[in-house]
Amino acid sequence: MEAKRLRKIYKRLVNRFGPQQWWPAKSAFEVVLGAYLTQNTAWTSVERSIANLEARRALAPAGLRAIDEVELRELIRPSGFMLRKAAALKAFVAFLDTSYGGNMERLRQAAAADQPRVREELLALPGVGNETADAILLYALGAPALVVDEYLRRVTVRHGLLPEKAKYAEIQALAEQAFAEDIERESREELARHYNEFHALIVQVGKAHCGRVARCEGCALEGDLKKRTS
Repeated sequence: MEAKRLRKIYKRLVNRFGPQQWWPAKSAFEVVLGAYLTQNTAWTSVERSIANLEARRALAPAGLRAIDEVELRELIRPSGFMLRKAAALKAFVAFLDTSYGGNMERLRQAAAADQPRVREELLALPGVGNETADAILLYALGAPALVVDEYLRRVTVRHGLLPEKAKYAEIQALAEQAFAEDIERESREELARHYNEFHALIVQVGKAHCGRVARCEGCALEGDLKKRTS
C-alpha cells in the first residue's frame, strides 16, 4: 500500500514539475565533486566552489590531482567543512588512480558489471556515506541507485509512509518497491532514468514545500496528505 502511494506521489510530481534532467554538471567527475561538496551545505555555495575549481582547471581528475590540498581547501571554502572535504576529494582521486587508472569511464564500467561491489568501495572512502555513494552511482556512473536524502525522508514520514525514525535502508527499500514493476521490465539505463527523475522531483518539491517547516498549501502532494488525514 505504502509503495503504491509513493509511486502515485512520483506521478503527481511528474505532472506538476515535468522532467528535471538532473544533475547540473558538465562531466561525471564534476558530479562526484558536487556530491562531496553539497554535504551539509546549500547548492548555491557548491556552485561558488565549482566555479573556483573550474577557474583553476580542476574539474577533471588530472587537474584536481595537480593542486595541493592546502590550495584545494581555499578553492572549496564556500562549501564549508573545507578541511574534511578537501581530504575526501583527494582520497577519491587516489582511489580512482589506484583502482581504475584515473579513468571515470573504467569506474562506470565497473559499476555496470558489479554495482554492489563498487558501492562498497565508495563507502570505504573517507567522507562517503550512503547518500553520497548512491548519488555518485546514479548521477556520475549511470547506475540505478535510489538516492535517499532529507527531502525524501520528510515526504515519506509526513505522508505516513514510514515511521519518523526510519533508517536509510528502509526508506530506500520502500522507494525500490514503488518501482518494482520497472525493475522487472526495464533496462538498467531506463531504471536509472526513473531513479534520477524521482530524486530530482523530490528535491524540487522539498525545496518548494517540504522544508524543515512544511508549507503544504499549493503543494502537488497536498491531496495525498488530505486523504491520509481524512
